[in-house]
Amino acid sequence: MNVDISALRSQLGPVGVWLASVGGQSAAVERDTAREIEALGFPALWFGEAPFNKEAFAHAGLLLSATSDLVVATGIANVYGRDATSMQLGAHALAEAYPGRFVLGMGVSHAPLVAPRGHDYGKPVSTMRDYLDGMEASPYVPPAPEPPVPVVLAALRPKMLELARERTAGAHPYFVPVAHTERARAALGPDRLLAPELMVVLETNPDRARAIARKATKSYLALPNYANNLRWLGYEDHELAGGGSDRVVDDIVAWGTVDDVRARVQAHLAAGADHVPVQPLGSFDEQLQQLRTLAPVLLDG
Repeated sequence: MNVDISALRSQLGPVGVWLASVGGQSAAVERDTAREIEALGFPALWFGEAPFNKEAFAHAGLLLSATSDLVVATGIANVYGRDATSMQLGAHALAEAYPGRFVLGMGVSHAPLVAPRGHDYGKPVSTMRDYLDGMEASPYVPPAPEPPVPVVLAALRPKMLELARERTAGAHPYFVPVAHTERARAALGPDRLLAPELMVVLETNPDRARAIARKATKSYLALPNYANNLRWLGYEDHELAGGGSDRVVDDIVAWGTVDDVRARVQAHLAAGADHVPVQPLGSFDEQLQQLRTLAPVLLDG
């Protein structure tokens, strides 16, 4: 791992954007969205690789080509979506074409999402370790990217966090409370990047805010990796049912005023995060409007 972590932290800044829904838009809308996010001042845009949506590297190339300085990060590129050689070659090609602007977030995804692709879901940590071995063994004939590609893992629990520390530039946890950020920093040590995603809702009415939040939390709580991670953090099974208890929802999703969201971002940073990409919830138009409202407050220095 020869990535300059200090430089990476500087490129990403303390706050970015995580926008899954951008992948469901046309290429023209995506380009406009990426340019607006860059114009708002956000230094980085993360996106997911959902089943039967846009392929991660083609998607990243579209976003990178539409912008001039924005860092584009996969959150995450699914290791079951391509073999290790393809992952290495794709990442190197983008990083060489757009120096310092591409971050490769990788993960093992979830068994219910992998099975429809025709794969058997292996043991997460050993699967990722073998995959990293395969990437490192893959030669790249064209000019190497400079700076090198930063790789981060979708690491939640101790063994994957340990692997992230040992083999990559750091970790990109998803669907986590501040308590996880504190544990993740302790596991990673001071010399690795920690970039936890944070869902947000600009709504001050508790009932309305939690109703919006539960439309997202319900689907994630149904995935074993996320539910098991919350159990590791001390949440009980009854709190994970349905869309989650108020405590779970409130800990995972920052809702309220812009100042409430800023306070949660600051809490993650104080707990050890280097970079917090915020993901507004709601319709695509509502997400963009929330980003417009949040930008002056979250990016004020």
